[in-house]
Amino acid sequence: MTPLSHARQIVDTMLGYLGFTVTIDELEGPEGPTLQIHTEDSQLLIGRRGATMEDIQYLVNRILQRHVPQAPRIRVDIEYFRSMREDKMVEQAREMGERVRATGQAQMLDPMNSYYRRLIHNVFVNDPQVQSVSVEEGDARFKRIQLKRRG
Repeated sequence: MTPLSHARQIVDTMLGYLGFTVTIDELEGPEGPTLQIHTEDSQLLIGRRGATMEDIQYLVNRILQRHVPQAPRIRVDIEYFRSMREDKMVEQAREMGERVRATGQAQMLDPMNSYYRRLIHNVFVNDPQVQSVSVEEGDARFKRIQLKRRG
């Protein structure tokens, strides 16, 4: 059994015990192995701003690592919520980058977890003029989009 199939079985069992009826697709893509969950109760499984979906992903990966230590990290997406959110965040970051280029003024993005901060960082990794910098304020971690320093 592949790690992705094992993760699928974990999700199916976990959500079944919670009373959800789901269909799960196993996908291999550039982001890595992904479980795409389809259900009529998607809002309950996604949660506020994707928090419940993130929790499901965390639990699935913890359980999977216990059974298959060499398994890659599995992404969990529900009704393409994560994919659409990532596309929206990348587009927002690019628009901010253009504003920074035009005005020279740094722009701040909302607080986000390490996965999304890395996603934003990768938007600007090869940009010769604009960069992203992680900024911490208490427990919150933000991304600041700013011009690169010359020199």
